[in-house]
Amino acid sequence: MRPVGGVPEVDFSVEDVRGAFPGQLEIKPLDRPPNATVQVPGSKSVTNRALLLAALADGTSKIQNPLISDDSYWLLAALVRLGFEVHLNPKTTEARITGQKGIIPRKDVELFVGNAGTVARFLPPALALGAGSYTVDGVPRMRERPVGDLVDAMRALGAGVRYGEEEGRFPLIVAGGGLRGGRTRVAGAKSSQFVSGLLMAAPYAGEPVVLEVEGREEWPYVGITVAVMRAFGVEVEVGEGWFAVGPEVYRAREYAVEPDASGASYFMAAAAVTGGRVKIPGLGVRSTQGDLRFAGVLREMGCRVELTPDSVEVEGPGRLRGVEVDMNAFSDTMITLAAIAPFAETPTVIKNVGHTRHQETDRLSAVATELGRLGVTVEEGRDWLRVTPGRVGAATVETYGDHRMAMAFAVTGLVAPGIRIRDPGCVTKTFPDYFNRLESLR
Repeated sequence: MRPVGGVPEVDFSVEDVRGAFPGQLEIKPLDRPPNATVQVPGSKSVTNRALLLAALADGTSKIQNPLISDDSYWLLAALVRLGFEVHLNPKTTEARITGQKGIIPRKDVELFVGNAGTVARFLPPALALGAGSYTVDGVPRMRERPVGDLVDAMRALGAGVRYGEEEGRFPLIVAGGGLRGGRTRVAGAKSSQFVSGLLMAAPYAGEPVVLEVEGREEWPYVGITVAVMRAFGVEVEVGEGWFAVGPEVYRAREYAVEPDASGASYFMAAAAVTGGRVKIPGLGVRSTQGDLRFAGVLREMGCRVELTPDSVEVEGPGRLRGVEVDMNAFSDTMITLAAIAPFAETPTVIKNVGHTRHQETDRLSAVATELGRLGVTVEEGRDWLRVTPGRVGAATVETYGDHRMAMAFAVTGLVAPGIRIRDPGCVTKTFPDYFNRLESLR
């Protein structure tokens, strides 16, 4: 970032992140199974938590290996507009953010967050700590995504927040003045990001905060939040169905972001479906990311999976087996599994992922539609899919502006000829260099 008149200015834009992408991209099948080591960029989930906590901390933090993508851009841009001192050089992959001990420097700020769900859900509770009025809005799809459960919980904790237009939808208008704290219930079935956003602002509430959560059996993304909060010096008490945070102050620190497990899933899947071998360094058994469970699914499908403290390696079998798996706790890899399921020997059933209908697109419907476009037999339920193995035909896959649709179906194209990806540039949301790294498998 460049300081201009004492106020930082973003020195890269969403367009810089996106670069030049064609309207559609044909994926060529691999000539031979890959034998490769692939470097995966930093985790989006960890990056945006670390950036926000650095802004809430006391002092200057250094965030190493942050993900530079659409989502992190919108958060960095929001922090700059809010008056935080932010310095980032995308080439050095280190961000420096000076926090002000829970103080929001500017008031009366309008924030646009694109289609970044983490930014849209994480910012409002933090903005309640400010002293003015703050508007949070995004693209049309963001205005369709649910936010009512977050607003209800914020109000219960004493925050002044209202809807700018339609009830239960963005834009939100947050009135600063602080969080009172206390105990409240959070309905998180539609998004665990509601819980994470509330937790990260909770240390600056006037009294301890207890969140009783409902809607899911597991909360792996909230586990990431808890781990990053502890790294920045705030303790979170975790019970069965509840989280508690007392008044504390985040401490500035150096923090290294680990590789993205969701992004790694595509390369693990590429090894699985081609019978090749792919190793991903920096992501191992110590990871807090629930999406690493995808490696276990591949093991069930017949792959050799080796997890070490600092790497994961997958080697595909001669033929994959179909699986039946509850992916509620690691649903960002649901599309990855669906994209390779047609090449298994038996059907694959993906269960308990109804909440994915409220993400960048209705992912269950989108996956069923695009597999059908490829000639694959798919049954779609309210919260499940059943994929029957069969010949995969040539077609152009619609991505619906969803980065995970583009990345997952590109893996399909490593095996089946004639697969083209519409709007490949949407991968910049979390993995701008994805197609170059996919090509490295050759």
